[in-house]
Amino acid sequence: MSSFADRLRAEIEYLGLLQKEVAFRAGIKKRALDMYLGVQASMPPADVAVRLAKVLGVTVEYLVTGEKDSRKPEDRRLRLLENDIKILPGYLADAVTTIIHTAAEHEREKAGRNAPERTD
Repeated sequence: MSSFADRLRAEIEYLGLLQKEVAFRAGIKKRALDMYLGVQASMPPADVAVRLAKVLGVTVEYLVTGEKDSRKPEDRRLRLLENDIKILPGYLADAVTTIIHTAAEHEREKAGRNAPERTD
């Protein structure tokens, strides 16, 4: 049976994040994160669990109980992207947003060119 520490560790590894990066993004000390991941893992306070869940793009319920997140994988990916953009300085966040919008517009145009002709 997996524990909070096991699920926390698995999510960190799944996302390819460094533990110190997770601690920084969650606003906690690396030593505190080590306590939550350790052999005699302790459960974080609720506010810290919420911040860790946000950083990892999962629910607190999932980290605590193991209950699967009912959101679609795409929702999780978007939430992780949103969290990453939020920590960027404004000028970088604007640049990333412009890149995403430009790429999406290109894909929409490409899809429009490849769409079958309508015969209504």
